[in-house]
Amino acid sequence: MAGSSFGTIFKLTTWGESHGSGIGVVVDGVPSGLPLCEEDIQVFLDRRKPGQSKYTTKRNETDSVQILSGVFEGKTTGTPISMAIFNQDQHSRDYREIAGYYRPGHADYTFDEKYGFRDYRGGGRSSGRETIGRVAAGAIASKLLKELGISVTAYTRSIGSVEMETFDPEEIRNNPFSFPDAAAAKKASVLLEDAMARCDSMGGIVECVASGMPSGVGDPVFEKLDANLAKALMSIGAVKGVEIGDGFSAARATGLTNNDAFCMDEGGKIKKLTNHAGGILGGISDGSDIIVRAAIKPTPSIASPQHTVNKQGEDITVQIKGRHDPIIVPRAVVVVECMTAIVLLDALLVGMSSRLENVKKIWKP
Repeated sequence: MAGSSFGTIFKLTTWGESHGSGIGVVVDGVPSGLPLCEEDIQVFLDRRKPGQSKYTTKRNETDSVQILSGVFEGKTTGTPISMAIFNQDQHSRDYREIAGYYRPGHADYTFDEKYGFRDYRGGGRSSGRETIGRVAAGAIASKLLKELGISVTAYTRSIGSVEMETFDPEEIRNNPFSFPDAAAAKKASVLLEDAMARCDSMGGIVECVASGMPSGVGDPVFEKLDANLAKALMSIGAVKGVEIGDGFSAARATGLTNNDAFCMDEGGKIKKLTNHAGGILGGISDGSDIIVRAAIKPTPSIASPQHTVNKQGEDITVQIKGRHDPIIVPRAVVVVECMTAIVLLDALLVGMSSRLENVKKIWKP
């Protein structure tokens, strides 16, 4: 299967299936000397693991990570870091029925068309559980970025028609939706309770902000920083749209209202008065906060009757069984954050060779 690897220098390859023995990732390109332990990874994995509230699947997984290589005496060695998370609570029997038909909103049909075969147990490689490897890799990327004074923070911007109106970073971890707005979280719970009572699901928008990113990172053509961010976020199974900065609202603006005027700050450096561009101009970071949003679709596995066809080509009505999230958004927050961190770190490492003076700093005797 092609397409299980991502990145240029900081490169990850995920492996495993939802109901197989486990899920994992191999991360290459990590510099030696970074203090790293399993607890550093576990903090991130705990943010996406199931069973944390009534709004997530009841699948009971600890998602405990094991570092198998690339770390010695508490520090990275510069060699590939392999990490594994073994599955513990697979109920594969819940999925036997779907082997004979195609679930609406899932990859069942397209996977069958491509490979002539599919692992129907929870979706196999198409399952959201594949994102465990991304989060483990993103935890390392985030730690490396922190060494450079760069922070990446994702949170829920909206769920259904409920949108955040205030921003309190401390509130993000205080509610089951990862809203930075306590009032919005309460409104969302009412909305979701109603959807759950109707055996339905909901979607929303995750916003991610990277602060401290220096200017001059990224490339102007095919490896644009915003293009790579879009690809990274669109590679998350539940994501159906990506915005950078003002995004689609820029199409309703004018040049005068959309352009970010430049000025000099008190320290004599160039800065922008506004940030409609979301921190990226011409595919290259401009020193402002990088702002990206991902639109997350409603969970496709719902208990309401849905029309589909079986493998014999017959029209049928189905009701999906099993343990499923009524909303994906809260658990997708850390995935969006980690994929953003991976892209930014990789771009920083690639950009180190863009100027001769940088090469001389490292190699000239």
